[in-house]
Amino acid sequence: MNQHARIEERPIPFIDVAAQRRRLGPAIDQAVARVLAHCQFIQGPEVHVLEAELAAFCGARHAISCASGTDALLLVLMAWQIGPGDAVICPSFTYHATAEMVGLLGATPIVADILPDTFNIDPASCERAVATAKRLGLKPRAIIPVDLFGLPADHDALTAIADKHGLSVLDDAAQAFGARYRGRSIGTLATATATSFFPAKPLGCFGDGGAVFTDDDGLAALLKSLRLHGEGVDRSEAARIGITGRLDTIQAAVLIEKLKVFPEEIEARNLVAARYSAALTDLATVPRVGNESTSVWAQYTIRLKPDQRDPLAAALKAQGIPSAIYYTRPLHRQPAYRHFPIAEGGVPVSDRLSKEVLSLPMHAYLDPPVQDRIIDCVRRGLAN
Repeated sequence: MNQHARIEERPIPFIDVAAQRRRLGPAIDQAVARVLAHCQFIQGPEVHVLEAELAAFCGARHAISCASGTDALLLVLMAWQIGPGDAVICPSFTYHATAEMVGLLGATPIVADILPDTFNIDPASCERAVATAKRLGLKPRAIIPVDLFGLPADHDALTAIADKHGLSVLDDAAQAFGARYRGRSIGTLATATATSFFPAKPLGCFGDGGAVFTDDDGLAALLKSLRLHGEGVDRSEAARIGITGRLDTIQAAVLIEKLKVFPEEIEARNLVAARYSAALTDLATVPRVGNESTSVWAQYTIRLKPDQRDPLAAALKAQGIPSAIYYTRPLHRQPAYRHFPIAEGGVPVSDRLSKEVLSLPMHAYLDPPVQDRIIDCVRRGLAN
């Protein structure tokens, strides 16, 4: 009995990267060893293999790997020559990297609100953000929807707005690679899609990494140049100003092995999410996916009454169960972004949800006994 108690009290990882490592360790070690043997650490053969396999996985014509998800956003905005006087529509309820590259290039992010049931950008607020940009004398150039927590945004509605106003769409899918929307895969829903391979993402490497997906041949060629210092016909020609945005070969080797089990891991994540939702739907507002989409569940995020959240998080922590809040401060309340314009009508949903959301442990290796321990603790915490 005492041994059982000690097992029950063992801390639970929020995202168990180590469990995946135990499963894939030998294959990944061998893949890395092959890179160490051929010593092509930059733009080695594994990079090209990975890009082909990523493109095939989601059905995009091109996958251009890069050094991070943030660089993926930056490279596309650079290729589109986004800069001073331009406006880019971004949701408020997101990690600030979404708007960071817009501001870095001297353009103006216009902050839009989100939908309360999906956490994704509200098309109506997006439309109002375009009007706000024009009223301020800015030129609307692009929309950056975020497929938050692994669930695709309403891309058909956003594409209609973009077509109406002559805007480009850059899908921030840092949390959602592997998800589907109305029969189409993330990576094929926008002119360009950026994703991240940060270790905690559903498909993560052993460091920083990212990729851009596009069907546009010209854009793909330009992105490949921009990630290599603006390289032209060869390394001696600087055809344009670029950055050092390459994915290193070791990370590519790691991702090749992880991609092999990724479909199975997505299925496992969905089983975990389904068990959470079935067990908690009577006590909390659980995530809604709907029949038109699938999610890869980068996070499993419930909504609570504001006075419930902190006590529940404390109760979970006391039992060795971590939780997280994404995002305590929406974009428009971050010190570096407070001066940027907000769409007409404001962002009340983003403000409200920032006080209500709580994310529970989520990964493909969360077995039923451990998940039951989490569910029991949540139910006890909310019943008090």
